[in-house]
Amino acid sequence: MSNPTIIDTLIHAVGGRENINKVWHCMTRLRFDLVDDAKINQQTIAQLPGVLGAQLQSEQFQVIIGPQVDQWYQQISGDVAAAPQREQPVKAQKGLVSLFMDTVSGVFGPIVPAIAGAGMIKGLLAGFIAMNLLSAKSDTVMVIDLIASGVFWFLPFFLAVSAAKMFKTNEYLAVAVVACLMYPSLIDAAKQLASGAPGAVQAYWFAGILPVSVFNYASSVIPVIFSVLVLSYIHRAVDRIMPQVLRTVFTPTLTLFITALIALVVIGPMGIWLGKGLAWCIQGLFDTSSVLAGLIVGAIRPVAILTGMHHAMTPITLQNFSEHGYDMLMPMMCMANMAIAGATFAIWFQNRHRDDRTVTLSAAISALLGITEPALFGVLTREKRAFIAATIASSIASAFIAFFGVRLFGYILSSIFSLPAYIGPWFPYAITGVLISLILSFSLTLILVRRQPQV
Repeated sequence: MSNPTIIDTLIHAVGGRENINKVWHCMTRLRFDLVDDAKINQQTIAQLPGVLGAQLQSEQFQVIIGPQVDQWYQQISGDVAAAPQREQPVKAQKGLVSLFMDTVSGVFGPIVPAIAGAGMIKGLLAGFIAMNLLSAKSDTVMVIDLIASGVFWFLPFFLAVSAAKMFKTNEYLAVAVVACLMYPSLIDAAKQLASGAPGAVQAYWFAGILPVSVFNYASSVIPVIFSVLVLSYIHRAVDRIMPQVLRTVFTPTLTLFITALIALVVIGPMGIWLGKGLAWCIQGLFDTSSVLAGLIVGAIRPVAILTGMHHAMTPITLQNFSEHGYDMLMPMMCMANMAIAGATFAIWFQNRHRDDRTVTLSAAISALLGITEPALFGVLTREKRAFIAATIASSIASAFIAFFGVRLFGYILSSIFSLPAYIGPWFPYAITGVLISLILSFSLTLILVRRQPQV
């Protein structure tokens, strides 16, 4: 089949264009919000060339594609947008967990390449400085740092655009609201307050009654997403009551003013404290026992990827980078990916069927490169004991690196090629953790999964 034919078949198999409320994607999956999940023909979808798997998870239908997911998304979104609009039945309200997962995956998925690329540069830079290969005060480091840090400093703008698409509201108004949070006067006041400068302002008072608390929203995540969510409702409400002749000028005026004021007074401070709370909980787990934290995070990571809930960790890691300058969760994510790769390599080693070996080897290599869905959905879901082996290895390897305090200084993809980002004091432990994860998952899989020789 040609690719347009595959796309048409996929759209038809999810119930047709009229059954699609919304479609978006993350790094490897197309994610559908459908009117009626009962119309899904999952068997047809699973047999399409290029489809690695499909599942209905948290009231969201996910089709696993792999690295080519953006090409599929562009064609599908174009076809859906070009379809004539018609009245659709109202779908039952989603639960909080489903809404949270939809939001996180929808907002972060499209911008992961930007933050992953910048994070890799940032991690490598930290490693080179730690090894004294570069002077921290050199012009070269300054230039590299501005290349690496620009994305994270202005992350709220990236999130604003992505969230606006997710919530189907005006992208430029979303950026305008976030620009209020990022205005230099507010950021400078927050820096003075943080430094303990005499006379530093703690809050500005609007009309003498509404406090605009002073916070530095650079690199913030939660305040931005919630502000754009509120914007989407306010924009629709204002547009609905505004006379047609006044909409062009007064709808954006009122929308921006009301939303920005709510963001500055309510959403921003609440989002900052919520983000600090999440990071505090994770840090509390590490403070209690870093080994226990590694065991828990390493154990739940493969299951989280399998269920599509792994994006829930992204705001926490970004909050850690913003709050502490480093993160200890992402190294554990790398251990999980290596464990999945090791278990899949073991299945490939045991398998004697040529076609199966080709598919399994491809999935194992993809896992090494940070794309684990082919291995999980194509191999380990069929081999439950291999999945258990990968989970055990992930947990033990994560506990090992947590004990030695392995950390990253920038957001990167959890790939074998990401190891240079660990260069520095923790590099030997990171390498050892990867070896533990690969070897242990490979060995456990060979022990737990016994195959009869095939001729």
